[in-house]
Amino acid sequence: MLKRLIVVWLINMKESDFNLAESKIAIIGLGLMGGSLALGLKGKCAALYGIDSHQPTLELALSQHIVDYADSDPAKLLPEVDLVILSAPVPAILTLLEQLPTFTSRSCIVMDLGSTKKLIVESMSRLPENFDPIGGHPICGKEKLSLANAERTLYYAAPFLLTPLERTSPRALSAAHQIVDAVGAKAKILDAKEHDRILASTSHLPFLLSSALALTTPDGVASFVGPGFKSASRLAGTSSSMMLGVLQSNRENVLNALHGLQSQLAEIESSLSSNDFSKLELFLNQAQTKHQIFSS
Repeated sequence: MLKRLIVVWLINMKESDFNLAESKIAIIGLGLMGGSLALGLKGKCAALYGIDSHQPTLELALSQHIVDYADSDPAKLLPEVDLVILSAPVPAILTLLEQLPTFTSRSCIVMDLGSTKKLIVESMSRLPENFDPIGGHPICGKEKLSLANAERTLYYAAPFLLTPLERTSPRALSAAHQIVDAVGAKAKILDAKEHDRILASTSHLPFLLSSALALTTPDGVASFVGPGFKSASRLAGTSSSMMLGVLQSNRENVLNALHGLQSQLAEIESSLSSNDFSKLELFLNQAQTKHQIFSS
């Protein structure tokens, strides 16, 4: 079904009447991702509206001319916009989707930047007909969050995964592609369930592994830490307030990924315990070969 819909969308996209340069866009959540998106879209749309519950963030966004208008109340700005982008932790996105009908009755496109997609897409499917939803997830970022760390080029050359719904119109898909192109990212369409299965291994598991490494390392060794440890443990610096919701919303897939990791660790432990260094060497060579595939 999804493949057939994609073909229809691609055929009809040229007929879409969405024009980024003439559109008013609101971003709810001006942290690292939302702020970087705003910087990348600045000057490429008719107007940018920033919405955030943190007043100092709104003041910074206005003083740095990152957005044209800013407010903490979505109901004050959303009736003006053509497209709203939800850039917040996954639980907050789910709450915002429930609240959207109370903020505006205007017809508009709704897109999100959430790190998991199944629950978000399911919530989007329940929106009233005046909303035209499409899921999105840019594969980029840093462990240091907040608008102060936002970068105009954060999205450049990064994969930007789009998860359309059956109700997503060619207009919404065109809008998403125009946004992705405007910030220099590379769009890829993916089913929401497949997205969550893949990202459990490529994003959510690395965060847990990094966190476990940081906790396993003894205290008092900071002066001996080199670039290898720093790169391997970097993700442990990510805020738990953002990652906890990701892990909760993708629990089964993350558990499956953890089981796979535990199996590989058991192989390493078995080789070391039995002094089977030939087996360990084979294991390490296979890992090196696979890493080269991912790095190419």
